[in-house]
Amino acid sequence: MGSTSPKPKVLLIGKIDHAYATWTGLSDIADLLETTATNREEFIQECKSGKYDGVVAAYRTLGSINITGLFDQEIIDVLPSSLVWIAHCGAGYDQISIPACTTRGPKPIRVSNVPTAPDNATADVNMFLILGALRNFNAGMQNLRTGDFRGKPGSTLPALGHDPQGKTLGILGMGGIGRNLKRKAEAFGMRVIYHNRRALGPEQADGAEYVSFDELLAESDVLSLNLPLNPKTRHIISHAEFAKMKDGVVVVNTARGAVMDEEALVQALDSGKVFSAGLDVFEEEPTVHSGLLRNPNCVLVPHMGTWTVETQTAMEEWTIGNIRSALETGKLKSPVPEQADL
Repeated sequence: MGSTSPKPKVLLIGKIDHAYATWTGLSDIADLLETTATNREEFIQECKSGKYDGVVAAYRTLGSINITGLFDQEIIDVLPSSLVWIAHCGAGYDQISIPACTTRGPKPIRVSNVPTAPDNATADVNMFLILGALRNFNAGMQNLRTGDFRGKPGSTLPALGHDPQGKTLGILGMGGIGRNLKRKAEAFGMRVIYHNRRALGPEQADGAEYVSFDELLAESDVLSLNLPLNPKTRHIISHAEFAKMKDGVVVVNTARGAVMDEEALVQALDSGKVFSAGLDVFEEEPTVHSGLLRNPNCVLVPHMGTWTVETQTAMEEWTIGNIRSALETGKLKSPVPEQADL
């Protein structure tokens, strides 16, 4: 690029909390803009007004959904034609319509996510939920806070929990978080089986047994959901799937709320089919199903899988690295799998 060439423009949508110095460091190769919109209507109007003409890359935070709403066809259609790259700060990217980005003419928009930085923190929360749900800790904690300590003998004592040792953990979606969880669960003496669209190679599976979807449902003492949300995985766990599970199964979800039918889960909890549940994600966040809130056998966390300084810093740095790579090499460091061949 010659010295007289204008720098490419990069747009920040949302707020960078920890790696802002790294973001401002991009000014050596780009002009940095930040949206001032506070809602979807304002953002669409900003795009239509030409304010972002010339922007080639956008950094999109997970929390920016509160400004723009979903990056659906309507949003993709008004983004500047100059935009080539969206760097999304999150492992899950269900907030962005990848088909709309891929088919956008005349040039597709290439999207990246953060595939590995969240693994440790999310798997830690996953293991916390497994232990809390197995041991039925929430029921005891609720009693303690109401002044009954563990509970009133003979009436409100929580049901006895279960040890993780010797239990079978079924992982649905053995990506980076699932593989990280596998190692942690084995430290607690659990046997791990998994189901993916296709079996992993021996090195990645690392001794975990690949089983069919129905075998996973039938054999798991604890079922952990670790798969991305897309049209094919929405409500992949519902009434028919609960019916195939063991009586007294424990179900844990740190993926996305909508991979499981919450109403079906509530009914399975109420019937005793599911002993307990551990959830970090919910179908209609921030709204939580009243049937989950009233059930003492649910360990509920308000989407805090990556709620650590270290992990959020690493995720922000990774996202900024995707933008720098795109500007300097013409390629994103971690394109989403659906666009790997673009």
